[in-house]
Parts: sequence; structure tokens; C-alpha cells
Amino acid sequence: MTHEHNHMAQNHAGHEMHKMPTRQSHGDGGSHMSHEAAMTNPQMAKEMEADMRRRFLISFILSIPIVLISPVGQSLLGISLPSFVPINLVLFVLTTPIVFWTGSIFITGTYHSLLNRKLDMSVLIATGVLAAYLFSVLLTFTTGGETFYEAAAMLVTFVLFGHWMEMRSRRGTSDALRALFDLVPPQATVLRSGKELTIPSSKVVKGDIVIARPGDKIAVDGEVIDGTTSIDESLVTGESIPVVKQTGDKVISGSINQNGSIKFRATKVGSETALAQIIKMVETAQNSKAPGQRLADRAAAILVIVAIVVGVVTFLAWFLLGHANLITALTFAVSAIVIACPDALGLATPTAVAVGTGIGAKHNILIKDAATLERTSKIQAIVLDKTGTLTEGKPKVTEVSVAPGSTEDEVLGAAASAERKSNHPISNAILEAAKKRNVPVSEDIADFEAIGGHGVRAVVNGQEIIAGTEKLMADNGIKLDILQAEIDRLLSSGNTISIIAINGKVAGAIGVADQLKATAKRAVVGLQELGIEVAMVTGDHEQVAKAIAKKLKIKRFFAQVLPGDKAEYVKKLQKEGKFVAMVGDGVNDAPALAQADIGIAIGAGTDVAIETANIVLMRSDPADILAAIKLSKATVVKMKQNLFWAAIYNLLAIPVAAGVFYQSFGWILRPEVSALLMSASSIIVATNAVLLKRIDKHLMN
Repeated sequence: MTHEHNHMAQNHAGHEMHKMPTRQSHGDGGSHMSHEAAMTNPQMAKEMEADMRRRFLISFILSIPIVLISPVGQSLLGISLPSFVPINLVLFVLTTPIVFWTGSIFITGTYHSLLNRKLDMSVLIATGVLAAYLFSVLLTFTTGGETFYEAAAMLVTFVLFGHWMEMRSRRGTSDALRALFDLVPPQATVLRSGKELTIPSSKVVKGDIVIARPGDKIAVDGEVIDGTTSIDESLVTGESIPVVKQTGDKVISGSINQNGSIKFRATKVGSETALAQIIKMVETAQNSKAPGQRLADRAAAILVIVAIVVGVVTFLAWFLLGHANLITALTFAVSAIVIACPDALGLATPTAVAVGTGIGAKHNILIKDAATLERTSKIQAIVLDKTGTLTEGKPKVTEVSVAPGSTEDEVLGAAASAERKSNHPISNAILEAAKKRNVPVSEDIADFEAIGGHGVRAVVNGQEIIAGTEKLMADNGIKLDILQAEIDRLLSSGNTISIIAINGKVAGAIGVADQLKATAKRAVVGLQELGIEVAMVTGDHEQVAKAIAKKLKIKRFFAQVLPGDKAEYVKKLQKEGKFVAMVGDGVNDAPALAQADIGIAIGAGTDVAIETANIVLMRSDPADILAAIKLSKATVVKMKQNLFWAAIYNLLAIPVAAGVFYQSFGWILRPEVSALLMSASSIIVATNAVLLKRIDKHLMN
């Protein structure tokens, strides 16, 4: 939102909203209602839009008779009013409330800007309006003559209309935020001192035991301590299938408990909850400035000086050197000042950012700031973590191969027992397979050690069990000759393997496969069609990585990469001169996400991954990676189009308004026509940004 809106909000807050929060602006120095406050209070945003609409409509209604009885209006309509009608006095009465009430936001904006020694769009708009108005007042109460009241009225009216259109374009995001706020239930049931109490959700504190019955919305983030249920998390994460929750599982605020009663311990409350973080990210994106906008702001400040200088030079040139009378010289000067107003520059990128981030939020694509939205369009290479990004992240045991003298149950039981204390996806798959086959899992475990990226070691029932990669076996001097052919076969078919050694001898190998996500291949192909190089990084064996890369048509992959080394492979692509994005979902992806030019956390990820990433894809859908980049590219196109229209318009129109072509071609722009044309550029910019919504229905294709 431009600062004029903020000053409008100050006025609106003072007369209608009373005690809403205020802040100091970053540019004009005035204490006023912020756009950020409006975004965190959708009702406020709605009332601000209503106030802007009301100002425009009143200004428009008063402007109609002003234009009709103005000298230009009478000339165009071929009418003349009786001589006893004090036309200038009537115009003065009609124009004054437009300038000092509906247009007061520009005057107060100028006051605060000048106090802060800043030249901005408020200064230029107010200069144009007051130049036309005050000169007309001077003529009205002194010598009489043709006035420019209609120019002042039309300038205020059209600028208000442009800002109203901008607010309308932002409404979708305000509505989206309102829907997010509504996900939090007003009340929660907690257990305190053995009694059930119903309290406001805002009063729940960490450690409280919260009760959720069927149909209840989850008030805060927590961990289930009793009961089993299924929870609909679609409104928060975008995942359409309800998730089964039992003891130890996490629950998210804003999700809906479906068919069971549970008790959970509150772990995050207030601004710490996942839902609050989502809202904060959307708000931050809405209120941040893209690099292009910062350039536009600097250009607008320069144009303020240029417009005033052009106005003064135009007047002096025509009055002193061009032998024009005072009225003609002032007409050119005021026209030049009015048409130089760079209001469209102020709308150019904020409107596109508002619409773009709103579309993203609608599709569970959370973009942290405007700079990220703009920079994402520059991605030249993207590194995709395999597990959880391209695959489901839920591997299953496909086959158990055994060495002579061992049985499948023996190998599977030994592996499951050793893996009991690990939370690695492969460990979980082995434990699940043992459970399904009714293979006993020992609890007599000692000296457990997880070897990052390679496997585990433990003593089970007095026997040393090592489970993991070929490298882990080699490091422990375990020979694989008798199983090498089976190991190679499992690897070449795309399985990740866990080799099991008992008391220093190989006993078997377990093949584990992780299903590719349904949209993984389409996402990869789509990225490549955009000219983006796709690389995959995985801790898997070279042969497994090669098999998966072949299925996905990925030409470049990095295999057997330790978790802590992923960032090095991102850096490797950056050293090749590429603008690199990294996509991952786990704690061990955080360094790589931070190293990348754009970090993307997928599937809500972990808290660490989300904190490090620039973009968060709440769903575990690779297609959203492609959608985020398409959205960025489309938004940047709108930004560039808007900046072009705003800049080229001023460059072409100022010479005409200043009368450069008057003597040669007879071209002249009266101030009111300049006001109309200047405002037209603002309307074009706002409308063009709204057209970005057309990508919405195609975003997921």
C-alpha cells in the first residue's frame, strides 16, 4: 500500500476505528494506521477499503457539476450560464470539500513527508492539486477569469479511484488471512488441577493438557498423550486425506478432530503455532518491498523534484521568453506538474506482489517476502532432495536376501532390533516389516550407536549387530563376497539396501524401496521445460540414485551424500555461475536451504527447515515447486509491465503538458485533462496487476 493509504487509514482510524494500533511509517514520518495492521485485522482492511470507496464516490459526485459548469464543460456542451451566476464562487464551494476532505490524505501525507524531509508521491499529488486550487481561489477573489477548479477536483477523484482499485485487488489476500484467523477456535477445553475448564484459546499456556472431542478444532500445537483419532489438516497443510493421530504424534492448531477424543499437551501457543507462522509469512510478504519497487520509490522521489522544476521552468519559459500571458503560462506549468505525478510507480509492484502472494497462499505456497517472489523467477538450477521431496518418504521392505546359514526371519529380526532406537525412514520400514511378519524384536539392546548417513551399531542379546551401507561394512572389515551379487541386483533395481552383519560376518541384505510421488516426473519435466537444470541429491548408493534419476529423466544427480554435505553440492552449482534453489523437507536439509539462493521447504517440513527456507510448500507435492516458479515468473512480468507503463507515460506526457509542441502543432493539455491522463496510468497499472489472477486456474497444471 502506498503511504497515501496509510494516511487515509490514520484519518479513518481517528474518526471511525478509534483505538486501533499505530506505528511510525518508514517514509513519511507520520504516526498513522499501517497497512500491516490492516492485514492482521481483515475487518480493518475491509473498513479502510469502504472509506476509500466513500471518499471516491463523494469526490466523483461533487466533480460532476464542477466539470459541467467549468469553462471547459460549457465549451464542450455548448452552453452558457446566466451572467448573474457566480460560476467561480460555485466552483469554489464545490471543490473545497474535495480538496480538504476527500483529498486530505494527500495533504496530511505531504505534511508528514516534509517533516521527515522526504519527497514522495503525496508531495507531488498535493502540489498538483493545491497549485490548481490555490491559483483558482486567487482568481476567484481578486481579478476573476478562467479557473482550474476542475483540474484539482479531477486529480483528487482519479487518484482516489486508482487507490480504491488497488485496495480491491488486495481483498483476496485479506479474505485468505481472515479464513486463516477463523481456523483458530475461540475456546479450548483444558485439564487443570484435575478439572475440565473451558477457556479462551488465547489463554492456553505451554504444558496445558487440552481435550479435543469429535468435531473440535485444535486450538494450539501439541503432542498427543492419550487417545487415537483422525484429524483433517487440509485447511492448514493442504493434505486432503485425514491423518491418524495417536500417542506421541503432533497436532496442529486450526486442524479439525474428526472421530475420536484425544488429550494432548500444548507445546506451542500464540504466535509460536504453525498457523500463526503461516499468517505471519503471508503478512510479511504482503508488506515487504520487491527490489523493483525500491527502484521505483527512488525514481518517484526524483520525479517530485523533476516535476516541480519542470513546472517552474515551464512557467518562466512561457511567461518571460514565450511572450505568453500569465494564465497561459500557468496553464502549462500546472499541467506539467499534474501529469508528472508518478502515482502509478507507487502502485506498480505492490499491487502485483499482493495478488501474487495471495494466489500462492490460496494454493498453500507461502512466500516469505516480495524479494523472494521476484528472485524465484531467476532460478537456473534446482537441487531436489530425493527422500520426502521426490519420493513419499515412507520406504517399505521389498526383499530380504540372506547369506548361507541365515534365515530371513533371523536377519530381519536382528536388523529390526538394532534399528529400534533409530528414527530413520529405513529403520521404520524394517520395523514395520518385522511387525507384519510377526518376527520377534528384542528389547535387550546395549551400546546403540547411530552412524550418520551410514547405519547403526548395537549389541542385541549379547551379539554385535551392524546394519547399514557397504561403506559401513568396509569400515568394520566385514567382507561381502558371498552376497555381492545379491547386493548388486537389489541396487540395480532401485532398492536402497541395509546390509546386516552379526558378530563380524555378513548375514543378509534388506532391500527397501521408496515410492515416487505421483507428480514427481511431471514436476521435473515441467522445470526442465522452463530451462531450469534439475539435479537430485541423495544419500543412496550410486546405482539406486541412477535408477531413480532415469525414471524421472534427471540427468544430473549426486549420490551417497552425507546429510551435512548437501550444502557443498549446492555450492558446487553456484560456483558454475548458476542461480540455485534447494528443495528439502528435513532438519539435515537446513544448511543446504540456507546456502541456496532460494531455499524451498516442502511438505511443511520441520521447524528448522521452515525457518531457513524462503518458500514453504505446505503440501508434499512436487508439482507445487513448479507452481511457485510459474507464479513468480508471471508476477515479475506484471511488475515489469506496470513499471514500463508508469515510467514511459511520464516521459512521453510531460513535454506535451509543458507546451513543447504547442507552437509547432498547437498541442495543449489543460490541467484537468492532465489529471485524467495521469490517473489513467494508475488505473491501467492496478487493473493489469489484477489480471494476474488469470494464472490462478492454471497454476497447478
